[in-house]
Amino acid sequence: MSRRALRRLRGDQRGQEEPGGPLEVEEELRSPEPRSLRLLEERGVSNLFQLITDLDGDPPSDPDTGQVAHSKENAEEELENDGKAAGTQEIPPGKTKKKKKKKKGKKLANADSLPDAGIDDADELGDIDRILDHIENSNGFTYHNQISGISDTRPLLYVEHRNLSAETELKKYFGSRAVMGDQRQRQRQRPHQRSTWLTSPKNTWPRYSKTGITMSLLETRRGVQYFTFEHQRDYQQVQFKFLDAVESMDPNNIVLLLQMNPYHVDSLLQLSDVCRQQEDQEMARDLIERALYSLECGFHPVFSLTSGTCRLDYCRPENRGFYLALFKHLYFLEKRGCPRTALEFCKLILSLDPENDPLCMLLLIDFLSLRSREYSFLIRMFDEWETHRNLSQLPNFAFSVPLALFHVGQLDDLSEEEKRTSTDRANSLIRQALIMFPGVLLPLLDSCGVQPDADVTNHKYFGEMVKSRQTAALTQLISLYIERSHSLWKEAAVISWLETNVHEVLHLLNSDNPFIQECEQR
Repeated sequence: MSRRALRRLRGDQRGQEEPGGPLEVEEELRSPEPRSLRLLEERGVSNLFQLITDLDGDPPSDPDTGQVAHSKENAEEELENDGKAAGTQEIPPGKTKKKKKKKKGKKLANADSLPDAGIDDADELGDIDRILDHIENSNGFTYHNQISGISDTRPLLYVEHRNLSAETELKKYFGSRAVMGDQRQRQRQRPHQRSTWLTSPKNTWPRYSKTGITMSLLETRRGVQYFTFEHQRDYQQVQFKFLDAVESMDPNNIVLLLQMNPYHVDSLLQLSDVCRQQEDQEMARDLIERALYSLECGFHPVFSLTSGTCRLDYCRPENRGFYLALFKHLYFLEKRGCPRTALEFCKLILSLDPENDPLCMLLLIDFLSLRSREYSFLIRMFDEWETHRNLSQLPNFAFSVPLALFHVGQLDDLSEEEKRTSTDRANSLIRQALIMFPGVLLPLLDSCGVQPDADVTNHKYFGEMVKSRQTAALTQLISLYIERSHSLWKEAAVISWLETNVHEVLHLLNSDNPFIQECEQR
């Protein structure tokens, strides 16, 4: 029982007890140690808490001799010696606080005695900043500042995890309740499955087990990591069975193989094509997502989808399944009405082998950028890759980049000077594109349902000369671009802007401007 409770219980008797009674003896037993009492008497202090305040200030003088009693250090040393002698003696309240104050004082004193300490700390901080900058540069990217809107610090093909989910984009269009529905309750009841970035596992999928697909790191050169998928012996045996099923020309054999091996990648891709031909789009998309889930579960721990510095060689047969699964998933995303997510997957495919571009993502990325209204990305890609990739030699980039600049010039959050600069550059590039690729104009206007002027249709530069100067490969590229992107040119403002620049090009053609010869040489 505490001393205060004991006093309350015996409060009536306390004043009636004689000196030296049992209560006084009990108080003496609960009082501080005799050594501590002698210390208090030497200090001229009657209260233990007064000792704390005296230690912070000047030491008091002895009333009898007028000399200083003890210094702070002596008082502390004596308290410590008393504590050691007592063994189990309790530390007086405030002693720990005093030690901390003394240590702080010593630190401040040392800091004052070293005038160059602040300079050394600044140098150390500068070294740390330089090290952090070196680490960021070695990784190839820094973080994006959402407030300032500066995204040039990241690599061009940087992929964001949140943009890899089609549900995230659909929620922006229709709301979370319309997209998810009752899926939240189902997700709570489903068994635990490994979470992935490319797809979300579903309850209807078979239970996942190791399939025999692994990934290994081959080498690292100049901050770029080269990976490859590997097939274990068990997976190779399943692969041979799949080839036999393909040679049989019977899709039922692939279905039987998937019942035994539900996460075999090539079987899932092949059966997805069969379902798509039978117009079962939902099942075809589900099989592609299951293939991506199987491949992602076999990723190397260092393999990153977002850094843009991981490479996969398409020439290796083990890696082609991942390329094809990503491309087919991109196709379904675009058909589903998720151009922003499709653009992110397009950047991912291109980042796996940007030099060779085995699936020709450069013919598709401009269309997805315009559909998702990512104009700044398309313009930045053109500015950074034009010097070493000659993107202006592709008809899709020659027409899509000025269209993106035109839309940027129509934005309300830009200043008048920025709008004028963007519009002037768009006019210059669209005129250059019309001169370099004259075979695009008339088919594009025909696909948009626009009747061109007689001056345009009768001019030999856009009529007769096109057939004689245009190669078969260029004709194929133009056909692909018009078939895919003609819907982007149907806006009234875009058609009016295109008409104005076509008349300017006709004026340059009739005046034999040197700019015409320069574009022809390109």
